[in-house]
Amino acid sequence: MAATVLFPPAQCHRATATTSGQGAPSHCALLPPRHRRRGSVTAAAAVPPEQAPAAAAAVYGTAGDVKAALYGALEGANRGIFGMTSAKRSEIHGLVELLESSNPTPEPTAKLQDKVDGCWKLIYTTISILGKKRTKLGLRDFISLGDFLQIIDVKEEKAANVIEFSARAFKIFSGKLTIEASYTVASQTRVDIKLQSSTITPEQLMNIFQKNYDMLLDIFNPEGWLEITYP
Repeated sequence: MAATVLFPPAQCHRATATTSGQGAPSHCALLPPRHRRRGSVTAAAAVPPEQAPAAAAAVYGTAGDVKAALYGALEGANRGIFGMTSAKRSEIHGLVELLESSNPTPEPTAKLQDKVDGCWKLIYTTISILGKKRTKLGLRDFISLGDFLQIIDVKEEKAANVIEFSARAFKIFSGKLTIEASYTVASQTRVDIKLQSSTITPEQLMNIFQKNYDMLLDIFNPEGWLEITYP
């Protein structure tokens, strides 16, 4: 079960979305759409869970206030991919749930062009790379994770996840893993996703990941379903 938060880069359109799903990491998009893969992801509230949403609504007057609080909670979290305290994760999930409770688009798949199309930058995910897995992938010291981008082309019914890396070998070089997929609308809130292809460039980066490529792809594979809960 995984979820993620996406944020549109400056060159991309602005919107707010959260999502959940099954099959691949999902994302909670803060100012992009929120999708969930392999289950769902939610954020924690700044008030005790048993008091939400009523008490939380009293603390945060508008969706904009909730988003501001969520951005603040995500500062220094490094997208949550290398772990965080249960208290911090609970806070983030509560805030996401609060946003979902005020979803302004109850039938998002009818408005994908307006709400989802474009480029999104991931700022939070419930996917985690810890322990031996992180060591095998060289993500402790040798390789650094850059931006996670999701590019959605509604007209072609396609999506691409782009994960950027930088590696320190004889010299520092950068590269990326690109995973392309197609999708079909399954309901008023959900799309089904099918993996099409994956590539790593440049060749030097592929050489580094070759031995553990299946592990890397399993982490970022988007295949499954995506439920849009706050576009």
